[in-house]
Amino acid sequence: MSATPDAAGRGDSPHLIDRHGRRARDLRVSLTDRCNLRCTYCMPADGLDWQPAGELLTDDELVRVITVAVQRLGIEEIRFTGGEPLLRKGLAGILARVGALRPRPELSLTTNGIGFARRADEFVAAGLDRINISLDSLDADTFERITRRRRLPDVLAALEAAATAGLTPVKINVVLLRGVNDHEAPDLLRFALDHGYQLRFIEQMPLDAGHIWSRERMVTADEIQQRLSARFDLTPDPGARLGEPAELFRVDGGPATVGIIASVTRPFCGDCDRTRLTADGQIRTCLFSRAETDLRAILRGGGPADRIDEDIARLWRATTWGKLPGHGIDDPSFLQPDRPMSAIGG
Repeated sequence: MSATPDAAGRGDSPHLIDRHGRRARDLRVSLTDRCNLRCTYCMPADGLDWQPAGELLTDDELVRVITVAVQRLGIEEIRFTGGEPLLRKGLAGILARVGALRPRPELSLTTNGIGFARRADEFVAAGLDRINISLDSLDADTFERITRRRRLPDVLAALEAAATAGLTPVKINVVLLRGVNDHEAPDLLRFALDHGYQLRFIEQMPLDAGHIWSRERMVTADEIQQRLSARFDLTPDPGARLGEPAELFRVDGGPATVGIIASVTRPFCGDCDRTRLTADGQIRTCLFSRAETDLRAILRGGGPADRIDEDIARLWRATTWGKLPGHGIDDPSFLQPDRPMSAIGG
């Protein structure tokens, strides 16, 4: 579904602002919809019909859009996602080119970690600043049950390599599934504390390809806290959020913390500072949006370079101005996005 931006009353700010007083500083860039895992909460065992290569932005187009975002729209952080971003062959080159922009944005990566260990130094040399690695279980059989692949050692190696390469603090993303890995919450926190990693639990969101998500099957933030509190003393860290999606809790008095991202039960839409670019060049103002705005057509439409860049900036500003106040998951009329998480970008 294509968005029809209306920027009436917006004013002349160069930044990505909306009518609810929020400003987007964080750009999530999906590099591919492909993935080498088949996580049950994301996609079917046989995978999906991947987007044709010709529909994806080229490396040059991608860097051009990011340049507009940084230099004309005030974006300060770029997080590369997928699908699995490590499957993008030109990733190191993209990192280096974006890292050379002035002002320089912070560069981060969300990945499942498979294949990262052998390339950690390459990515750091290219300019990578931070990393989030997904790890839903420490048990090889449970990991395989969730991901449909027996690749736990690769993920553990990625975490170690990231820390060795200086990408600290290394963050771990965990999705708990009822009756599958929810009992592992304290063990995962213990593992993170022992290795100096920062753990973030994420409520399962309605972004699966099969549209089988249900609130009843989701492990809530309250339940996660209860499971962790059975072994650890958790105290809120109220000054630490500052617009971040994770609610932080000091563990056993600190300084170590654990985060819970309660996108469903404790939405943080009022502090959202994100905008999104899909691998095929569509702007999304919200992870759960059913509307998109096409930048690829502008990129490939021809014309003077500066005019194209300004057209991209103007359309992006107008789209952001029309951003809704929240994702509306609790509204009876809520409909899950047509695209699954793998095609949107985490």
